[in-house]
Amino acid sequence: MKSALMPVAALLLGVALLLTGQGLQGTLLPVRASLESFSALSIGVMGGAYFLGFTFGCLKGGDLVAKVGHVRVFAAMTAIASAAPLLHGLILEPITWTALRSLTGFCFAVLYIVIESWLNEVSTNENRGMVFSTYVMITMSVFAIGQMMMLMYDPLELYLFGIVAVLISVAVVPVVLSTAPGPQQPHSAKVDLRRLFFISPAGTVTCFCSGLANGAFWSLAPAVAVAVSDDLSMAAWFMSASVIGGAVSQWPVGWLSDRVGRRPMMIACAIFSSLIALLIVIGGESTSMTTFAILGFAWGAAAFPQYAIAVANTNDHAEPSEYVMVSSGLLLVYGLGAIVGPLIASVAMTYASSTALYLHTAVVHILVAIYIGFRTTQRTAPPDAEHIDFSESLVAARTMSQVYEEETHNEVADEPAT
Repeated sequence: MKSALMPVAALLLGVALLLTGQGLQGTLLPVRASLESFSALSIGVMGGAYFLGFTFGCLKGGDLVAKVGHVRVFAAMTAIASAAPLLHGLILEPITWTALRSLTGFCFAVLYIVIESWLNEVSTNENRGMVFSTYVMITMSVFAIGQMMMLMYDPLELYLFGIVAVLISVAVVPVVLSTAPGPQQPHSAKVDLRRLFFISPAGTVTCFCSGLANGAFWSLAPAVAVAVSDDLSMAAWFMSASVIGGAVSQWPVGWLSDRVGRRPMMIACAIFSSLIALLIVIGGESTSMTTFAILGFAWGAAAFPQYAIAVANTNDHAEPSEYVMVSSGLLLVYGLGAIVGPLIASVAMTYASSTALYLHTAVVHILVAIYIGFRTTQRTAPPDAEHIDFSESLVAARTMSQVYEEETHNEVADEPAT
């Protein structure tokens, strides 16, 4: 393990600093927007703008890295991303915040590409799962830490925005000063959405719906927490509980999907997350802080693994030469869903209550369960011997680097799979 992680230790330290700042920023902005009386629709538009920029970053990041290299792109995107939170704190205006969120989404998409392609290149088939599992756990942990940093200062002041900027800006230091050899400049890949849907309609639809639900959650859940309780610490506790729930459940759910089957687990997770979401809606804004955090933990445990299982299901039906296209395509589909999700949820919250966010997620997950159930009647699942291991799919679900790789399969099959 030491030999596998030492070449990327500086990079992982930079990732920890970068994503701590991102975790704090993701909670701070909706909370501050609520305190500034931004409408739920405005907050939803800002969330959609982040994922719009993220989608463009996924499409263009590979070309940037191919032109100037990983380290230079990392430094440039970090510089821009560190300026954005300061501008948020100085200019309290919804349109400006929307533009800044789109810019931030672009920067972080490119940063994820740099980070994960770097990890992918220095890893081997024997240690890649361990390297990326370490990366996933760091990501989840520092996100939770960043969210809890909300409790350090009053969100109405500039201090928290300054902390976000500092954390993001210093993340570049260990990366540029590292003596470890950097990765080679990659090639670009073409995303074929038509072929992706032919390979697995169930996997593609589930990834899109995960974007609808999870994109709305990241954009609006802190505002819901503030509405449920006058205590601003509620947002930090609730978001952290949801993230920890998703981190804890990743491997147990994946282990079961390897043995029980992908589609049964996707259906089970969708149904369970729908039920938890409905409990949150029924409890409404009178729910106690403790109950709300527990329900958030349970919702995250069921909702967050669905994307990785969908990736595994799709790769079960893909040719080995298509793994690159599948992973980058599913990431793009998720991003498209995450653009639309906050907009739909914010409209529901405007005309109902703040907890209507979870009514939105419940409806999305119920539709997922129904669709996957329908697909099971159309074609049987592949035999267990043809399943890829879930650890590989978790890497694919977290790795955006595949958008760089050279596309090796351009033919479209005549018949669709599941």
